[in-house]
Amino acid sequence: MNIGRFEVEQLSEGIFEIFEDGDIRKTDPDHIEDSSEDELLRSSSSFVGIDPVLIRDGKHNILIDTGLGWGLDHRSHFENTSNLKTNLDIFGLSPDDITHVVLSHLHFDHSAGSTYVDGESRTQVTMPYANYFIQKKEWYFALEQMEHPTDVIGAGYNLDELYKLMAEEKLVMITDASFELIPGIKLIRTGGHTPGHQIVKIEDQGETAYYLGDLVPTEFHLNQYSMRKMDIDPLQAKKAKTLILRQALEENAYLLFYHSIHTKSGRLDKDKDRNLVLRKER
Repeated sequence: MNIGRFEVEQLSEGIFEIFEDGDIRKTDPDHIEDSSEDELLRSSSSFVGIDPVLIRDGKHNILIDTGLGWGLDHRSHFENTSNLKTNLDIFGLSPDDITHVVLSHLHFDHSAGSTYVDGESRTQVTMPYANYFIQKKEWYFALEQMEHPTDVIGAGYNLDELYKLMAEEKLVMITDASFELIPGIKLIRTGGHTPGHQIVKIEDQGETAYYLGDLVPTEFHLNQYSMRKMDIDPLQAKKAKTLILRQALEENAYLLFYHSIHTKSGRLDKDKDRNLVLRKER
């Protein structure tokens, strides 16, 4: 996908099953169909994609979220699972080529690929020449959650390996609600899902796209709010979602979904019942 001068690619790590206790398992796509009528399974877990985003403009290589990072660690049991390294290789890039990393929030399914453990059991920064941009509110909330976790379901915080980013002075703490990363790429704090949750707006030459993180994780969340048990502030999440989707519709913007299984992106339209739908592109 091209947004003006930007080339935008979604990097798939595969399909995973996330349980209410935070456990994550890699799954075969056929298992989704096999489990479709298993009410007990569907009530205790959900199937999601894991799709970081790569943005290139010839000068910058920007990564939005870093995925689970399975397979990055030395002697990992997940050698056949895609990760940032295997995905970047498709585009002729290595982690060394990444100039900026944006973390929408620090839940481990969005940030665990930020570091890895090398052959000497030392934690290393996955993108060694990039700074990692997060909201300051997110970092301090994550620290608090490590001591006193809230009662929300889904993926949580695991900062053990991410302290390396702080030690290496790789973290850039953002305090503004709107922050220009580079011309044409803006980080917008929405809160809601977590206090420091942020999304990314990509805009150039009259084209616009939004990466929505866990504000709108899949296309099935466009018209329904099913994140109440997963959001720290449900009211703020609903308000931010309504505002962003209304703006995206007016701007004819592309939406990029992090957790979709099939439909990874699309532009908004409204059906005969005035519900939001993804436009069928010709």
